[in-house]
Amino acid sequence: MEFSLSGNPLKTFSRSITCLARVGNELVLRASPSQLALHTLNSSRSAYQSILFKPSFFDVYTVSGSQIQCSVLLKAICSVLRTPIASIDNLTVQLLDPDASKVKWTLECCSGMKKAYWITCNVEPDIQHLSLDRRKFPSSFIVRPHDLSRLLGNFQSSLQEITIIATEPTSLPSDVAGEIGGKAVELRSYVDPSKENDSLLHTQLWIDPSEEFVHYTHTGDPVDVTFGMKELKAFLSFCESCEVDIHLFFEKAGEPILMAPKFGLDDGAGSNFDATLVLATMLVSQLHQGNPSEPPQAAAAAAERMGSQAPEERCRINVPEHPSDHTRIWSELSGSVVRSGSSVEERLAQGERNLNSGEQGEIQRIGAMRISKDRSVTEDIPGRSTVNDHGFSQRHPSNWVDADEDDDDDNGDENGLCVQSTPPYYEEH
Repeated sequence: MEFSLSGNPLKTFSRSITCLARVGNELVLRASPSQLALHTLNSSRSAYQSILFKPSFFDVYTVSGSQIQCSVLLKAICSVLRTPIASIDNLTVQLLDPDASKVKWTLECCSGMKKAYWITCNVEPDIQHLSLDRRKFPSSFIVRPHDLSRLLGNFQSSLQEITIIATEPTSLPSDVAGEIGGKAVELRSYVDPSKENDSLLHTQLWIDPSEEFVHYTHTGDPVDVTFGMKELKAFLSFCESCEVDIHLFFEKAGEPILMAPKFGLDDGAGSNFDATLVLATMLVSQLHQGNPSEPPQAAAAAAERMGSQAPEERCRINVPEHPSDHTRIWSELSGSVVRSGSSVEERLAQGERNLNSGEQGEIQRIGAMRISKDRSVTEDIPGRSTVNDHGFSQRHPSNWVDADEDDDDDNGDENGLCVQSTPPYYEEH
């Protein structure tokens, strides 16, 4: 096997390696006369990424035999590509023999310097093959990387999981529709319920698909999927650098979510490479958890109702005006903060349920999705959504906001914590 590339294809190949390295540790190369496939699977088997390159992508592409396969550590490849891409004139990769123990990587620099690296490989890798038909996912949307990056910027950088809730715009009740409008998609921060939650920052965004998305498809009852932010951001950076939109396909909680670049009207028919990222999702649906998705106006009304309570039994909630008519943001400091409309006894009972609850949201590993060796898997993915009846909010300690850092509490009242909402987003013109 031998292939070489330069120019823009070299930049795309380097971005692909960077994206794959943020998902898994080991890279599997499968070369055939028709394509070069790069695969990786993370250690928890909850994320699987595949990038395919056609022979036309390379300057030189030669494969002797029907198929050559091997695996190498992504860390070693990243060390090879540590040389600035702008200073590389040509990259050549060679596997001199199907049973060779090392792969040769050669860099020809613009300065005339030539660098050669021999990376140890495994010629009998554990090949995993995941087959999912994108056309069978009932819900999907296409978003520009810049817009998705702006939306995710409203969440804390330490957030590990995020929930997407999709509904039909016409399915909203009349009173709710009047407040939220056509905002049929919600992005919600997810935090682990198994962690102690004294003061958690929870952020929710209501989005109008017609304003933020290029295309949006969903019919039927509301559905939600909760998945990792790390892999999402890695794929977002890859698509943004390649200047292509992101196409997300999903079904419901417990079923995998699939991401792929959207190349245009031909959907990749004229492109010489393609990428797929499949992430496992939480088995437990977030639609019926103890932290409902109330609109910002409802939060303001709740704050007014709390005005008659003693300062030590309430927190003050400031809800800013939202000049943007297609995206609304609401953040709350919850956990130890008292929610409106509940008695002291109810809150104590809620706390006991939180402490005694043994049921936790689980991630369905991709291993349960029937990843098979060198064979396709059916679209029948086990694991269905379940409803948590304990009513606790699922949050993660990495999102905690330490109340001790509040320097504005000059009156010495520890319970008089003032909670500031996330400021609204002002779209630049």
